[in-house]
Amino acid sequence: MKYHSRRDFLKTSAGFTAASLMASTCTASKKQPIPVALQLYSIRTECKKDFPASIAAVAEMGYQGVEFAGYYDTSAKDLRKILDDNGLKVAGTHTQLDTLSPKKLPKTVEYNHIIGNQNLIVPWLNPSDYPTKDSWIRLAETFNQLAEKLKKVSMRIGYHNHDFDFKPIDGEMPWDILGQNTSQDVILQLDTANAMNAGADPLFYLKKYINRAVTIHMKEASLTKKNYYLGEGDVPWPELVETCVSSGTTEWYIIEEEQFFCAPLECVREDLIRFKTFI
Repeated sequence: MKYHSRRDFLKTSAGFTAASLMASTCTASKKQPIPVALQLYSIRTECKKDFPASIAAVAEMGYQGVEFAGYYDTSAKDLRKILDDNGLKVAGTHTQLDTLSPKKLPKTVEYNHIIGNQNLIVPWLNPSDYPTKDSWIRLAETFNQLAEKLKKVSMRIGYHNHDFDFKPIDGEMPWDILGQNTSQDVILQLDTANAMNAGADPLFYLKKYINRAVTIHMKEASLTKKNYYLGEGDVPWPELVETCVSSGTTEWYIIEEEQFFCAPLECVREDLIRFKTFI
């Protein structure tokens, strides 16, 4: 695959030399650095022990935000105070699809409104529940309906991939079925490692759905190494970052760590240090 430099992108980008005021505004917004958050599933063992202390540790490392994967029986009001006390923003929450049902949606929206979250990302679906292309198309319509409802309360719905999303069903990738049958309002949260572990090229799919990559999981993968930090595997980090920056659509990088060769807090600290060399 041929990678184009940012310079080439800017040369060929249509409309880049349009009205000076609009161009300068667009350029200024693209120059704003994309903030980095941590998916707290990475340190779930620590969160179970002491949730407030774990969040404080993440802030101390230099992360600018967090993405939740559970709230550990913490009220929304208390959680908002913990975030504010540590100067952290919410990049999103991993929210199970059943919590977005008509009966549960108001409560889910209220909780996320209080903690300051806009992005509700469905992190997992049982693939056996979606065995055909038609079942994925029906799922896409569910996401479309949720997107319309959430838009009214200034929130967004999204989906986070696993490896099965890149295994063909009826000749098509589930990720593509969702991408082609959901509106532009539905976030496609690419997980770089989950895609690569399924044999898919994360850079290709990031570019294919770049306007949907509001948040992206920056997770390392390797075909040859057993233990590795971010930057030591096979994920093409410079090209991924360049694509996100050039697009102007990515709002958060979200680091996720699922290696267990080191202490969780040590791993995510080291990952952030290494990821900063690419941004």
